[in-house]
Amino acid sequence: MNYYNEIKNEIVDIETYKKVKDYSKNKRELEGYYKIGKLLIEAQGGEDKATYGNKLIKEYSKKLTEELGKGYSWRNLYNMRAYYLLLSKNEILQSVPAKLSWSHYVELLPIKNINKIRYYIKTASEQNIGYRKLHDKIKSNEYERLDEGIKEKFIKDEEPEIGEYIKKPILIKINKEMDIVSEKALKYTIMDNITDFMKELGDGYAFIESEYKISDYGMNNYIDILLFNIKYNCYAVVELKVTELKKEHIGQVQTYMNYIDEKLKNINQNNTIGIIVCKKDNKFVMHYCNNRNIYQTTYLTVNEEQIEYA
Repeated sequence: MNYYNEIKNEIVDIETYKKVKDYSKNKRELEGYYKIGKLLIEAQGGEDKATYGNKLIKEYSKKLTEELGKGYSWRNLYNMRAYYLLLSKNEILQSVPAKLSWSHYVELLPIKNINKIRYYIKTASEQNIGYRKLHDKIKSNEYERLDEGIKEKFIKDEEPEIGEYIKKPILIKINKEMDIVSEKALKYTIMDNITDFMKELGDGYAFIESEYKISDYGMNNYIDILLFNIKYNCYAVVELKVTELKKEHIGQVQTYMNYIDEKLKNINQNNTIGIIVCKKDNKFVMHYCNNRNIYQTTYLTVNEEQIEYA
């Protein structure tokens, strides 16, 4: 078999198909790159022929570029080879390729942990995010910051609890290095990027109000941030603390949750949850907290340069 000609013909066919405005062109492209990856493996005599394989890929890349133009660099062909190996070795992924684009898979190929890849595939397809947003999620170590419980349930295809989606720590982006010393400053920083903040809590959150006023018995109190989760059909009371978690924080958020359940929640909605975002954990307080609808996480202020790949 002339492997080079087979690969070249496959590429020409892919490029021809991509010019047709058809919903299935992404599927055809992925199928073609999978086939090219397989041909590259066969041409080099097996996947264990790494040294020869890299040399062969460089030779093919040079010839393809000369004959077909840009777009067939050594890196692109190497990615096709890696794409074939990823899918051929993991049957669980073989039913999902067309849900994402080739650009999505290029972001995923450097990852070695198959469960991590599965998480990002599920997240990208369910949230319908582009490859640039997927890049940001990977770059921020989103998977590593998930609760261990959600990782186990994800492997078993079980539905996680709402609190298990909360990242730990939550990353709060800042424009420059600054020391947040007050809850007001922390809240203002979060409000500048409220969408990113809600994504750190999980999927399905909608913003209602900051400093949400609650009044009863002649007293006024203010919830730092009030959200609603569409997916889990419940309100979420968010309280911000720039200290270690304390037991009085539990009582405070519990009081606000009870108020929302009594005054705002309707009979078709689930009970309100509470989320305490603080500077430092207190495992003793959380262990003996008797309300399982209260969740706690920590925060870390970062700028773009501080976020690196795992």
